[in-house]
Amino acid sequence: MEVWALSPKDILRLLRAALLGAGAELAALALMATAAWLLLRAAEQPPLGALTVAIVGVRTLALLRGGLRYAERLAGHEVVLRWLGALRTRVYQALIPGSRFSGGDLVTRLVSDVDALQDAVLRWLLPSGVAALVGTAAVAVTLTASVSAAVALAGGLAVAGVLLPWLVVRITRRAAQDDAPKRAELAERAVELVTGHRELVAAGALDEHLAGATGVVDEIAVSDRTASGKTAALTAAGVLVQLVTTAAVALLCHASVPWTAALTLGAMTAFEVVLPLVGAARRVPEIRASAARVKDVLTGPAGPQRTREVHNGHIELRKAGVRYPGRAPALRDVDLDLPPGKRVGILGPSGAGKTTLLRLLLGLETPTDGQVLLDGHPLAEYADLPQLASAALADAHVFHTTVRENLLIAKPDATDEELREACATADFDLDLDRDTGPDGDALSGGQRQRLILARAVLAAPKVLVLDEPVEGLDPAHGDAVLKNVLAHAKGTVVLVTHRPEHLEGFDQVLTLEDGRALPASAAGPRPGSR
Repeated sequence: MEVWALSPKDILRLLRAALLGAGAELAALALMATAAWLLLRAAEQPPLGALTVAIVGVRTLALLRGGLRYAERLAGHEVVLRWLGALRTRVYQALIPGSRFSGGDLVTRLVSDVDALQDAVLRWLLPSGVAALVGTAAVAVTLTASVSAAVALAGGLAVAGVLLPWLVVRITRRAAQDDAPKRAELAERAVELVTGHRELVAAGALDEHLAGATGVVDEIAVSDRTASGKTAALTAAGVLVQLVTTAAVALLCHASVPWTAALTLGAMTAFEVVLPLVGAARRVPEIRASAARVKDVLTGPAGPQRTREVHNGHIELRKAGVRYPGRAPALRDVDLDLPPGKRVGILGPSGAGKTTLLRLLLGLETPTDGQVLLDGHPLAEYADLPQLASAALADAHVFHTTVRENLLIAKPDATDEELREACATADFDLDLDRDTGPDGDALSGGQRQRLILARAVLAAPKVLVLDEPVEGLDPAHGDAVLKNVLAHAKGTVVLVTHRPEHLEGFDQVLTLEDGRALPASAAGPRPGSR
């Protein structure tokens, strides 16, 4: 499968790690058995020479156990971490042209799902291989002393290493299927609370969204407690199987007392390698789901070749819609015509689809329904979209560098004079060499907002997209800044706002509700046209 994409050399390294791990566990098992034999044989007071080999063996096995375990960790993690870095790069490259996934789902696929796949190797595949090798060796050694004891040990190991993990996988998978919609909703709510915090505060909807997220967390917690109770019972059953099997080996083995003690303790130690599989099995459904989601990203339909160049900059949305798996449509059946120079305002409550619409216009989102056209061709076919449009979005990032470097992202060849003009347009008066701090933390909220606005203005794009650009500023000051920005804008303008008075003089006002565009009559009175 393309998700795993391991080279033959990496597969050999993993096999080496498995053999090293098996060697470490066999050394631990042999150490326990040899120590038990040594103690009981010494109690019979044999000549010292009869114990010399066992004494040396105990010391050697103790050193081997630690050394082999370190080598196994080193070999296994080296392969997995290298593969994980390559996989994350491939997933990121697959998401660059635009994503079919919403914000929370996107974060899950890029971060959590890729991280989960390392557990498939380190916590399941390698331990399972090591447990199989150690269990086979333990049964083979027991078979030399007693067939019935070997059968009892093989049965106990099969129950603890196969049956119980299988039952745990079934229980966890069923719980995961029931929780999947809730976890997807929680991821979306978390992203919305972080990236849309200012908008939610402005709309007075923050408490409502926090309460909704808390309710989802509580539902997931109840389900997790139920599943954890069942898996804990199976873990306890594994310990009981270990006890019963160890007793059976001791009773059925008819060898000498020292040899019987060694085999009994060896059998008990063999379970220490197998029993962790019961706990690790809880992760199997999650790993499978993560692998399926990552595969969906890597094997998704390839986007069109980006070979066209922008000419007029005429954008059209024809019955455009965006749907995310397992959720109601974020946007549906939206028609919008944006010839060069047109100004369109967008109104609507939080969650109505305003940001999704802007992402469609910027080429950051791929429509799942309808079309987004640029000069009569699909928007995704154009290679120079950053030269067409510039945006001041609510979740725009401010990099940990100077004001100058943050502005130059929009126009790398801009002169200091052009930078100062853009700052003056947005009423941003900080020094160009001022450090902004991580994500703009060294700036006030208003300064951060005006820096993002100045960056959008600097590009002088054919299409200027503004998402609540003066949110967080004093109303009078914000109105003055926005008025100045609109006065300097020469091309198409798309403005999202909660305040209809900002749209005075616009050519069209589009009101969204539940992802749909309301008819003009239902959208309320329209501000005067230019």
